Amino acid sequence: MSTGPVGVALVGAGVISTQYLTALSKFPDVRVLAVADLDIGRARAAADTFGVPAAGDVASVLAIPEVEIVVNLTIPAAHAEVASAALRAGKHVYGEKPLALAPADGAKILAEAQAAGLRVGSAPDTFLGAGLQSAARALSSGVIGEPVAVTAVTQGPGPESWHPSPEFLFQYGAGPLFDIGPYYLTALVALFGPVSRVSATARQARAERVIGSGPKAGTAFAVEVPTHVQALLDFESGPSASATFSFDSAVPRRMIEITGTEGTLSLPDPNTFVGPLQVQAFGEETWRDLPVTGSSAGRGMGVLDMARVLRGGTDHRASGDLAQHVLELMSTITESAERHAVLPLESGAPVVPVLPEDWDPVVGARA
Repeated sequence: MSTGPVGVALVGAGVISTQYLTALSKFPDVRVLAVADLDIGRARAAADTFGVPAAGDVASVLAIPEVEIVVNLTIPAAHAEVASAALRAGKHVYGEKPLALAPADGAKILAEAQAAGLRVGSAPDTFLGAGLQSAARALSSGVIGEPVAVTAVTQGPGPESWHPSPEFLFQYGAGPLFDIGPYYLTALVALFGPVSRVSATARQARAERVIGSGPKAGTAFAVEVPTHVQALLDFESGPSASATFSFDSAVPRRMIEITGTEGTLSLPDPNTFVGPLQVQAFGEETWRDLPVTGSSAGRGMGVLDMARVLRGGTDHRASGDLAQHVLELMSTITESAERHAVLPLESGAPVVPVLPEDWDPVVGARA
């Protein structure tokens, strides 16, 4: 087993890379060695900003022997291709969500990794943040009794108003379900385990959208996917959930509420790493704040968890198996809406252990 910081390379220097580089550059258990992008100039600019020693194309970065984990931040359509290339180069892979565009592609990635003795991880890792980890501990303590049902909503006007190149967010493999849905669905699966069946409906409000910012502002582009999705989910462990994913609402709303036999728990936005976490019991008229403890270091906590496991541990939490179940869940929601049918899920999901409350990304203590 190797020792010392785990060498990491980023593939994809787009908008999200700044958040990863900001966090990963602070973690002593990892060392960012390279940044790759189709636009090599953009890769070099990102590397220079964060003091990363190398930048170039994908092939050159995969050839660096000290790189152990490739963080795949490409657009969804390239996730499977880049992941497979990294695995063939003998690297562990941690990718942005979704794991792939289709469950068959995700299963292929996992099979390739298993055959090579390599690990696969996937965003989102927001469920490792203080807010959702505190929610998991609160549920385990019985704060609302036995969980019965969940209401999850993420809605707003869509990212075209602020994203300078939002077209890919309205293409196959994105939309509100595949782009924002993983935060909500991963949080719920981490809390309650696998989903057994789903029923869904989907709509598309407009066939065309207009870019609202950046050099392409005013440019119209086609919408390829549903922009309003509603789903009913049954978890094998018992609870059911109603979930809404929408880019069609003038009113932004982000919420997860878990109803139990003794009260209701209000979770923080699962696209964040922080609180608040609130509870309201039967007979109470207002929400009460619950303690929020843990790390809010940001995107890259899942990479760090994987890196620490490589230096001595069992299973990392933001795993490929978890991401594969969420990918199958999203694909089944899509198929259910198209077929107007209640559909089962085939894959399971691993048990996700809660992080220790004193798990600290910046002290170099491997857990």
